[in-house]
Amino acid sequence: MLSLHTREFWGRLLLAPARGLARAGVSPDLITVIGTLGLVAAALVFYPRGNFFVGTVVITLCVFSDMIDGALARVTGRTSKWGAFLDSTLDRVGDAAIFVGLSWWFARAGDDPLLLALCLYCLVSGAVVSYAKARAEGLGLTCNVGIAERAERLLLVLVTTGLDGLGVPYVQAAGLWVLAVASTFTLGQRMVTVYRQVAASRLPGGTAG
Repeated sequence: MLSLHTREFWGRLLLAPARGLARAGVSPDLITVIGTLGLVAAALVFYPRGNFFVGTVVITLCVFSDMIDGALARVTGRTSKWGAFLDSTLDRVGDAAIFVGLSWWFARAGDDPLLLALCLYCLVSGAVVSYAKARAEGLGLTCNVGIAERAERLLLVLVTTGLDGLGVPYVQAAGLWVLAVASTFTLGQRMVTVYRQVAASRLPGGTAG
């Protein structure tokens, strides 16, 4: 939902740096890999130590590579199925690293079993939400619905974690609870959407898919 409204804005904003990278001969795949490595390193170095604000700032900078690589691919005309596959796959790696880093903190120094469980639930539910969409599209169906797509999930966990790092009380816990509920609801939305499409295809005059 959020990504649909902001994609055009960020596409225009990142056009200039993308052209600069294109002139330097940088490939979109390289940007994707470097950004993911930076995100994973930041999540697994800063978050387990409770350095939430610094970690969030570094992770946010790395997240921008996820936007730059797409703009660079369009500028250079190097869009490909491989690039789309690599980008989506490494997105999942980056998302997992964020929740693993937080879980590590809550399992050790943070000493909070409830938030540890919430982090693990958000990790799993986020992966299932993404899988549901990919599986539906692989079956020739559409599943681009939900109140908590990847952009919303990422924004929520990073903003609340960063604010916690600045000393705002309870905001991170609230964010994780909201994320858990929103991810569950989004999964339900996607399952209903797919079920309705399948059911409609079985009606007289429907198309088999």
